[in-house]
Amino acid sequence: MSLSSRLFVISLTGIITACGGGGGGSGGSNSSAVVSSVASSISSSHSSSAVQVSSAVSSSLSSVVTSSSSSAISSSSAEDSSSSSISSSVSSSTASVEPVSSSSSAISSSSVASSPGSSASSASSEGSLTASISNFMVVDQFGYLPDAQKIAVIRDPQTGFDAQQSFTPGGNYQLVNLHNGQVVHTGTASAWKSGAVSAEAGDKVWWFDFSNVTATGNYAVVDVERNVRSPGFRIAADVYKPVLKHAVRTFFYQRAGFAKQQPYAEAGWTDGASHLGSCQDTQARLFKREGNTITGVSGTEKDLSGGWFDAGDYNKYTNWHADYLIALLHAYLENPSAWTDDFNIPESSNGIPDLIDEIKWGFDWLKKMQNNDGSVLSILGLAHASPPSAAMGCSYYGPASTSATLSSAAAFAFGAKVFADLGNELLASYAADLQTRAANAWTWAGNNPDVRVNNNQGIYQGLGAGDQEVCSAPGSDATAQQRCANALTEKKVQAAVYLFALTGTDAYKTLAENFINSNRLYWVSHWNTNRVNTFLYYASLPGATSSTANTIRSDYSNQITGSDYLAGVRNANDAYRVYLEGAGGFSWGSNRSMSQRGTLFVHYAALSSQHAGEANNAALGYLNYLHGTNPLGMVYLSNMYSLGVHSSVNEFYHSWFADKSANWDRVGQSVYGPAPGFLVGGPNPNYNWDSNCNTQNPHQDCGTAAPNPPTGQPAMKSYLDFNTSWPLNSWEVTENHNDYQVAYIRLLSKFVSN
Repeated sequence: MSLSSRLFVISLTGIITACGGGGGGSGGSNSSAVVSSVASSISSSHSSSAVQVSSAVSSSLSSVVTSSSSSAISSSSAEDSSSSSISSSVSSSTASVEPVSSSSSAISSSSVASSPGSSASSASSEGSLTASISNFMVVDQFGYLPDAQKIAVIRDPQTGFDAQQSFTPGGNYQLVNLHNGQVVHTGTASAWKSGAVSAEAGDKVWWFDFSNVTATGNYAVVDVERNVRSPGFRIAADVYKPVLKHAVRTFFYQRAGFAKQQPYAEAGWTDGASHLGSCQDTQARLFKREGNTITGVSGTEKDLSGGWFDAGDYNKYTNWHADYLIALLHAYLENPSAWTDDFNIPESSNGIPDLIDEIKWGFDWLKKMQNNDGSVLSILGLAHASPPSAAMGCSYYGPASTSATLSSAAAFAFGAKVFADLGNELLASYAADLQTRAANAWTWAGNNPDVRVNNNQGIYQGLGAGDQEVCSAPGSDATAQQRCANALTEKKVQAAVYLFALTGTDAYKTLAENFINSNRLYWVSHWNTNRVNTFLYYASLPGATSSTANTIRSDYSNQITGSDYLAGVRNANDAYRVYLEGAGGFSWGSNRSMSQRGTLFVHYAALSSQHAGEANNAALGYLNYLHGTNPLGMVYLSNMYSLGVHSSVNEFYHSWFADKSANWDRVGQSVYGPAPGFLVGGPNPNYNWDSNCNTQNPHQDCGTAAPNPPTGQPAMKSYLDFNTSWPLNSWEVTENHNDYQVAYIRLLSKFVSN
């Protein structure tokens, strides 16, 4: 979440909190802030940071192209390239994006059908291949590993915004080499579930399997009878490495207080160091509100500069930030060979993997948030503007909390262990400092077991956006209080596991095993990945009691072989090969859920040599979905045209890449569009415009109807490429979030080798 217009926004009650999507992957752990009228509540001191919607909804959405066509930028020459390096810029000459106009905020299906991504002619550089690209044939637009399962999905819309379109596949399908026009595989498309309609997608689909093709090259799937084809893609062992570089480099663009300049920033996305002015991050004050005025407490200035912007907002939340560090550390440990020293960040070529360098940047900020007594501050709220260096407002921090301190203890301990094991002298001393900090945080939390800071409500109204606290505010009902106690216990167990891994101290082991043995993994889901990660990591430790470790592995394997996982894969439960517990599995941040679910399969592959290939192919299905094998034919990463994709996210909710920005709003309509590589939240059937739009006196930007899509669609089609702020609240669909990003990076990195 971001911007002053969202200071009082409703959270997605009972599922995911607004900004954090459930607090860094824990799934539905935070409270919601109820708003009667956002507009009247926005503090004048923050008004300059709000991204305003245009005065008429028709004009505010005139630049929005629905995601089925995704305002596709067709570049056949790009498809024909090896895409082995990060391009310094995206050529604006390739962009051809037509606006969708509407008299209301609804997007009609006829407008969708006529947008340019539905059919883009191929270039003569593709030899004899003259078939046009069809949005009814969807593939992973980056490509496939040679030994992976490779399935193109052919779709015939039945429900949703594109239901008036139709497609029936011909009887002859080919895989064609784009360099020379050679047909390398021939077959037919097989109907999914004998022609059933997918409730999640609203489509009938067919699968064309070309898994037997393993030769490196650039290809497209061709329907010979219909004279149409899929977007181009690569088959290669290194196909995902340039994608991984872009995805990780988003953390460079999210750095606060750090100049983004060439050669590290790509052309078009340079900016000066942000939030370093008077009363900003280097002089942040303890938050204090007097009436409608935020003043801060005089004499409490701290240097809290650095870290990462959390999402589309620039705030920094300790609980979530610590979770990002833990996830990235796991990503490193799970496949060290993926992490080279050439991601083109300022620390590149220093002999340390660039992911470790980026993690260290994150730790440098977390260390500043720790007080001398071991406690850790909960949040730092920042001002917003486009670009970030234009933000002039003051920075304010929240006091220490038990949850933030326990989260930091876990991250400090894990970082200390990983850094110490790298064999680098400088990192060894850094690791020793992290170990001391972890122990001090643990001690403070033990002496202060229930200190809560619920930001952006009560006395902290206006501090940050989404509430980062794992607990409801004091005074709530008994059930909420029990959830709070459970959440804090989970945090304590997590910290104990990482501290035991670091120190081998029996007290940490005893606490962890008592909890683990009493709370077995009888449920495994993308909603409880923090627990799953903690338990599986504990089971991997040489000092863990063997019976406890074996029980963890057995319980986990039993869940993954069940109907929601491997059995579901074998039964082809989902038309797009990404079963997410039915349509109900889609919600705010569904792309994060896709990434996490894929990683759950990878974990199982590491535990079961017998089913490793099957599990890894299941995991790759989720990557394929995020890379374009979905009903919208869209790569859910921003502005990836430099790598040759046909259809990518063209705009998303971010304070830098703001609505109406002449430079960074939308690919093809602004000068540059947003920076590449950001994973957006994705389809959200629970999206709705702000409740103000349903009142007798709605804001003028509401229009006459909620945007459709994303409303009124099957789950997988509940998406729209738009970045407008309140009251249309596009952040529920298109905002990036570091939590989404680390989940995606962790999954993607499993399939990258050096």
